[in-house]
Amino acid sequence: MLTKLLEGVDKALVRNLVILHTLVIAVSNYLVTIRFDLFPGAELPLFGSFPLAAAAFTFPIVVVATDLTVRLVGKEAGRAVVAMAIIPAIVASVLVLLALGDEHAYRVGFASGTAYAIGTMLDVYVFQAIRERSNAWWAAPALSTVVANVIDTYSFFYVAFAGSTDAEGKLTWIGENWHIVAQNNTLTKIAVGLIVFLPAYGLLLSYLGKKVATEPLVLKDEVVEKPKAKKRTTKKKT
Repeated sequence: MLTKLLEGVDKALVRNLVILHTLVIAVSNYLVTIRFDLFPGAELPLFGSFPLAAAAFTFPIVVVATDLTVRLVGKEAGRAVVAMAIIPAIVASVLVLLALGDEHAYRVGFASGTAYAIGTMLDVYVFQAIRERSNAWWAAPALSTVVANVIDTYSFFYVAFAGSTDAEGKLTWIGENWHIVAQNNTLTKIAVGLIVFLPAYGLLLSYLGKKVATEPLVLKDEVVEKPKAKKRTTKKKT
């Protein structure tokens, strides 16, 4: 099934995109274990002290990478790339968390894979739908950034931490307040994605556009046949 979707797409490009997705997921799942308060000691309505996970500043790269994947290889091939990256991303995440001694490594790994699959598949759909309806280069990645980050973040924190307990069976702080962390991470991801990574996406798109104009970017393994020379015909004199 995946082979059919990727038929004709450059294998090296697919490999590099899968590696990119896997690395970002693994690094982000390590950074999700690093939590801090943006406003220590504050008690803001709805936000508290604004607890965050460090992954809020790296995970938006996944959305940009997904949008770029769809732009380069198309919607169907983009979905195939996402599907190929899920298992390596889960395995890498679990290994990293186990190495750190995280007791919730398997649950976080499963949550990461689930949220990644839902978020990125939805991102592909939204990105392509907006791209077909708008000529503005920023419209599709901007809207897909918002939608994908909301779905991905809430899915991840719910599956990974909702109701989690410590070694004594007591409800942990994040197990009780996962929705606050998810809310704050969602807002931060969207802000970082729109302010930092969206302009970076635009610059990269502009670079690729110029590269294609001067040196065509080969995305598919195609054999280009040289046009056959036309035979000259001479009229016989009568």
